[in-house]
Amino acid sequence: MIHARGLAATFVTGKGKNKREVRAVDGVDLDIAEGEVVGFLGPNGAGKTTTLRMLTTLLRPTAGTATVNGFDVVADSVQVRRSIGYVSQMGSTFSQALAGDEVADHGQLYGMSRRDAVARGQELFAQLQLDGLWDRMPKNMSGGQRRRLDIAMGLIHDPTLVFLDEPTTGLDPQARANLWEHIAKLRTDRGATVFLTTHYLDEADALSDRIIIIDNGTIVAADTPENLKSHVSGDLVHLEFAAAEPVTHAAEQLHRLGATEITTDGFGVRARLRGSAKVIPGLLRDLEAGGNTLDSIEILRPTLDDVFLTLTGRSLRDAESAVDAEEVSDEISA
Repeated sequence: MIHARGLAATFVTGKGKNKREVRAVDGVDLDIAEGEVVGFLGPNGAGKTTTLRMLTTLLRPTAGTATVNGFDVVADSVQVRRSIGYVSQMGSTFSQALAGDEVADHGQLYGMSRRDAVARGQELFAQLQLDGLWDRMPKNMSGGQRRRLDIAMGLIHDPTLVFLDEPTTGLDPQARANLWEHIAKLRTDRGATVFLTTHYLDEADALSDRIIIIDNGTIVAADTPENLKSHVSGDLVHLEFAAAEPVTHAAEQLHRLGATEITTDGFGVRARLRGSAKVIPGLLRDLEAGGNTLDSIEILRPTLDDVFLTLTGRSLRDAESAVDAEEVSDEISA
């Protein structure tokens, strides 16, 4: 469905002596198979949005090649646009138009008859739990309803490949969970391939068959969520004691068991430990035999943020505060 080799985009920022070239995307290779749900992760400025814009023909690549649904994004850009569904982060509905008219008009832009566009739109409204909202203006809808309306517009022409750019940004937890169900059904019920960009790690973990991580314009990892998390050096183990004396002994025992990243703080010790489920029972027996009173124990499986920290040396959450180099300038060096 998506095949890219050496995809690159260069921005020119500043003027005069301050003019400089920024390589927002630097030689990206991508292969997305039919029926996959792929999560595309990266901090602000990593090249995530720029890559999405090139794949959806909104931005001409500086270098490299890409085909989407078998069409070249440069030579066959019109065919690419006709064959994909695209839901932008900001949405595309006019707040003061009627929702049903917006969706039907969008269908007609793809060459559908008014009758077919209305019938298809009403079918999507039923599937996306937008019943009774056909004659309501988007400005009078909740955030979750507006996002589902955006998805209805992206699906009106029944595309086999759907690009979702930050689909749940700004939604409350209940609305996010509801939208997750609809996104999952794009593949299970409609057979669509989904390319999802998101800043929510739990969202990528829950929805994606495969996750691709981009940083500094290059792909740094691509695998299933579980395989990516397995590369992190063990579970996070946190032991808390009733007194400070056992902490040093516990840290030594963890080191003997092969733990890494061992830190102590007051009455507690933290460490990364592979195979914790097998070795922790023995550790607890040893501590108890030595008269060390354990207050609590917490074992946390690796998260996608741990994966990102391991790969890039920074947390994806912390990286979100960085300035997005992709938005610094709208000048493109083609």
